[in-house]
Amino acid sequence: MIALSLAVYMAICLALGFLAWRRTQTLGDFILGGRRLGSFVTALSAQASDMSGWLLMGLPGLAYLAGFDAVWLVLGLIAGTWLNWRFVAARLRTRTEELGDALTLPDYFERRFDDRTRLLRTIAALFILVFFAFYTSSGFVAAGKLFQSLFDLPYVAAMFCGSIVLLAYTFFGGFLAVSWSDVLQGSLMFFALVLVAALGLHLAGGSDAFAALAARDPALLDPLAGDGGAPLGWIGITSLLGWGLGYAGQPHILARFMAIRHAGEMATARRVAMVWVVTVLVAAVLVGFTGVLVLDAPLAGADSERVFIRMATQLFHPIVAGICLAAILAAVMSTAAAQLLVSSAAFAQDLYRGLLRPAAGRAELLWVGRAAVLGIAVIAFLLGLDPDSRVLALVSWAWAGFGAAFGPAIILSLYWPAMTRGGAIAGIVTGGLTVIVWPRLDGAIFELYELVPGFALSWLAIWAVSRWSRR
Repeated sequence: MIALSLAVYMAICLALGFLAWRRTQTLGDFILGGRRLGSFVTALSAQASDMSGWLLMGLPGLAYLAGFDAVWLVLGLIAGTWLNWRFVAARLRTRTEELGDALTLPDYFERRFDDRTRLLRTIAALFILVFFAFYTSSGFVAAGKLFQSLFDLPYVAAMFCGSIVLLAYTFFGGFLAVSWSDVLQGSLMFFALVLVAALGLHLAGGSDAFAALAARDPALLDPLAGDGGAPLGWIGITSLLGWGLGYAGQPHILARFMAIRHAGEMATARRVAMVWVVTVLVAAVLVGFTGVLVLDAPLAGADSERVFIRMATQLFHPIVAGICLAAILAAVMSTAAAQLLVSSAAFAQDLYRGLLRPAAGRAELLWVGRAAVLGIAVIAFLLGLDPDSRVLALVSWAWAGFGAAFGPAIILSLYWPAMTRGGAIAGIVTGGLTVIVWPRLDGAIFELYELVPGFALSWLAIWAVSRWSRR
């Protein structure tokens, strides 16, 4: 029955891909859907593509193991989501259309700073390809763990089964297929998390659940204690709150802002998005907390990320469990598909057309974009072959990379007219390299989440180089 529920869900996604394929004629249709999304679709698409498999696996697993750590993370994500919708979304939509209908972030940067050397476009596209390979890999890992838990398949075979439908509807349908399916997937994620969290809270004792949790392990509800009861300290709290800094630099979220019909619809989309994101984040934390009390067999290490799977299969009828578990696949597919699209756009629009074939026709670019989806998926699949890979670890590194490389550059390019081409290049390179190098350095300060120093140094580099180059 669980397999049947998953099969029905995947068939619906393939049908959406077929319908979108018939409306996808150009690369612009393939990567931005012709800029014709409504406010409701934009809101659910942006948030569903934001909250990947880590929402139903990584975040409940963090709450299960480390307790209040997850609350700090949720606070940072809620603040970052609101600020991104409020101060970036509408301005980016307006500016990309004003600058000759820019379709991608590298395209936007090149036109914003009139870079005729194509260096800025190339650097931005390369960072997108590198970080998205790891980000997409996290989705494949989550899908692999789901199918492995349900059907007792070998890990690699499970990961392959979980990713094949995602590739099919992304390859053919492009942005429209992904956006339409995001509405289904976002609704499914919302329903499943609220249902599992509510039943878990009821079985754990309702309002007495937190007292029982404190009695089981007081460190779980201590805001200053981390995993295993170790002191969290300012570095730990700053690292968790610092996740909110990453939103302004996530290409797959920003693409949704660029695809809405009118910037005036952004306020309605923001309200829908905030209701959705607050609800699912709180529910995901409750799943982890109540899993400590409800599950009989304790989970350790990377297995803690299976807490949602265990609760759904143990507490519900197989049909309902199948619907809940389809939500994990929905989360994986919505985000990984969005990431594959942005990566294919970076390759087709910014590297292939920008550097190799400026005269490439519409049909040629469309099929180059589709081929790039397959190529990037293969790389992401290879990166996820380790069965001990942790979804949250892969997501956190890629999230930091995008947030540090592009976040300050996007914000300042929208609000600071004095920013220069040299400043943009310096900020993107400084932020991206900081995220790559920071975790490899020794010392207590280097335990700080790499997004925080990467974002700060990128902002500083943009300001300093822009001031110097204007002089």
